[in-house]
Amino acid sequence: MKFAIQCLSFFVIQSEGTDPDSPKKYKHYQTLTHEEYQDSELKSFLDSEFKRIAKRKAEINPAYEQVPTKIGRFIVEPGHELTSNPNYNLFQRLRTAANPEEFHNFSDDLLRIYMDTNGVRGGAFILALAKLNELYDEPFLFLLKCDFESKIARVSDEKSLISHVDMAINARNIKSIQYPHMPEEGMLEEWELKIHQASHARYFEDFLKYVTYEKSKPEIVTDQVMEMVHEYMETKWQAPPDAPEPETVHHEAKLQEKQQFDVWAAGEKRELQEKWTHEHVMEAATRIVEVQPELELKFKLDDVSVKGQMADYGQNIHIARLNGRYVVIIEGDSFQFDKGVSPIELLHPEELEDVLRRVGQGSRRSEIDEYPEN
Repeated sequence: MKFAIQCLSFFVIQSEGTDPDSPKKYKHYQTLTHEEYQDSELKSFLDSEFKRIAKRKAEINPAYEQVPTKIGRFIVEPGHELTSNPNYNLFQRLRTAANPEEFHNFSDDLLRIYMDTNGVRGGAFILALAKLNELYDEPFLFLLKCDFESKIARVSDEKSLISHVDMAINARNIKSIQYPHMPEEGMLEEWELKIHQASHARYFEDFLKYVTYEKSKPEIVTDQVMEMVHEYMETKWQAPPDAPEPETVHHEAKLQEKQQFDVWAAGEKRELQEKWTHEHVMEAATRIVEVQPELELKFKLDDVSVKGQMADYGQNIHIARLNGRYVVIIEGDSFQFDKGVSPIELLHPEELEDVLRRVGQGSRRSEIDEYPEN
């Protein structure tokens, strides 16, 4: 995959003071034609970066809420075309620029919009039109933001040894936008673009106000579970006509349980709620797995971590209570241990019935040791 640069504009964003929140301004340094780019130092700096951006994989529904690479989709009102989206129009003007001067002018328009974004930092901002001649006639648009590196030194001469570089950039942390999105070679999605930025940042999401991003898989699961909770609540609190308790008492009890569910769902670290039966949980898990077969199941029992798949619940992973404590039973056909030999690997397993007679006795012994009978 080799991109041929058609046109490239190079800008620098600078702070007017040392404070990170101080006002910023930008300056256009140069707009290069294909021939000028071939002879410039930017070629060796960027050629591999365009390929890396294009090959970087991203999912419509990412596996985590905060991922560095996302797929965005232009927002349009029902019944309207892509041309009704301001961000799409801005990109299309750049893609169809007739000459370097026009490309520079359209790039300048884009920079003015970008400078209104929250958290703009100093650095180089590069806009490039690049073609994959063997696959497409229309060019790709790349937007690259390279932050300045602080405290950069380079070897100078035998007298001063090193000299400070004030405006050093490198390709290590380049943030980028690619339009259109290319899910695989030979396929283009004109409704979609691909952004890459630090997972905690919102540079391009703030900048592209008319682009939307699909929910992550955990967010989708949360929505599904809360929908099931709503169904459960409606069924549970459907008062029969001859209910003895007053309607106000019934309503208050329903509201209280709803608030409990809301607090539980919003928690970063959550505990077992003990509200649904095993059969109810199995039914809910099955509904979710039908949509997302590879969904992970992860939890901790005290300090022990368990990781499997949602489909394993009730099949290979079981949760129970014994002697007042929680028990997790994991079943399978074979063990595999990582590097570092341990005596556990020499075990000849007991039968489960023998183990269950022992489970829970550890906590009982610790209570006896801490509070011995007089």
